[in-house]
Amino acid sequence: MNNLNMLNFSEQSSSSIYQYIFNLFAKLGLPEQQAHIFTALGLLFALALLLYALDYIMRQVLYSVLNKIARRTSTKWDDYLLENKVHVRLSRTLLVLLTRQLLPVIFLGFPILTAAIVKFLDLFILVMLYQLANSLLKTCRDIFRTSKGFKDKPIDSYLQVVQIFLIFVIGTLVVSLLTGNSPWSFLVSLGAASAILMLVFKDTILGFVASIQVSANDSVRVGDWIEMPKYGVDGDVLQINLNNVKIQNWDKTIVTIPTYTLLSDSFKNYRGMQETGGRRIKRALNIKMSSVRYLSEDEITALKKIHLLAPYIERRECEIAEYNKSWNTDTSSPVNGRRMTNIGLFRAYVLAYAKHNPNIHQELTLLVRQLAPSEYGIPLELYMFTKGTQWVYFEDTMADIFDHLLATIEHFHLQVFELPAADDLRWILSKATLS
Repeated sequence: MNNLNMLNFSEQSSSSIYQYIFNLFAKLGLPEQQAHIFTALGLLFALALLLYALDYIMRQVLYSVLNKIARRTSTKWDDYLLENKVHVRLSRTLLVLLTRQLLPVIFLGFPILTAAIVKFLDLFILVMLYQLANSLLKTCRDIFRTSKGFKDKPIDSYLQVVQIFLIFVIGTLVVSLLTGNSPWSFLVSLGAASAILMLVFKDTILGFVASIQVSANDSVRVGDWIEMPKYGVDGDVLQINLNNVKIQNWDKTIVTIPTYTLLSDSFKNYRGMQETGGRRIKRALNIKMSSVRYLSEDEITALKKIHLLAPYIERRECEIAEYNKSWNTDTSSPVNGRRMTNIGLFRAYVLAYAKHNPNIHQELTLLVRQLAPSEYGIPLELYMFTKGTQWVYFEDTMADIFDHLLATIEHFHLQVFELPAADDLRWILSKATLS
């Protein structure tokens, strides 16, 4: 034991506790080296018992008291502190700091070993401080999420930026401790490698800039319904992080896209529709062109029995009669003058029906229009908004409207256009064969 490198008694520091125990072992007749070893072991055992006792008291008494206090209070911040284990991180950091202060006293007879232990504990304290700061940041994130002002903000992006900054600071201090150089010299060396760092952290830098611009421009919030067909995105934004955005599609699948794609690519945000309170119906009925014609007096009289249409027919009859009289129209030909058509009355009925529908938003655009005729007939388009934006409510309202119109259209002597089905083709072929 005379050649032990870790023993350097000439560099011992003074400690009354250490010296007292060392003198007890020396009085027992132990050699000086063995007295130092047994003194260190005894103090180490005493320190282990002390740390275990303190940890036991904290876990069994302090944690229990804190949990009871948090449950009784009406505030949420204390619950978030416990959920993110801030009290656990704090207690363990305090135990490590206590160990850092006591271990050099225990190994006074081993200065080289003491230096190594102190350096290791310094590194461990840095890690514990980062974990404590990280728990506090997560607590702040949870508190901000409950605030209306931050509910739809990309808080996770801000958290990750601060976490990266903390990791950079802790990493700088760790390198400084291991090398024994000043942190500034390490930062200067990083400046020379800035190009490599920018290449390695390209996505992080792009995501950071994108998250700031998205938040500043208020283009996307957490909870928004966005659509990006290029990436298969059609659903609600769940989370906006520094590097990616998480979206849950309507089929419950989760899509993750890089944050900077919100700036580089176009997307559709349905927030305006949700805030307006109305969801657009834009669907057409294709009417068979050959079924469009003028209506006879008897047919018009029959349509007057429709309560929603009667005021319109009476008003139109007066307008048409006055016009034809002022122009001395020869009514023997239906082409002369003005007359009512079945498609015109049907369009008026659809508009009146929509205006009396309690599920249609009357403050937003409401119209029924004809589109350009095509090989599929005359499209009669309904352009209006429902009073709610929920998907089920929207689909039910639209289906009820078109169910009614499809059943009503025959009363106007109109036909809905549809391509020939297999039965129609067989009927045509059978007629051709018989002829």
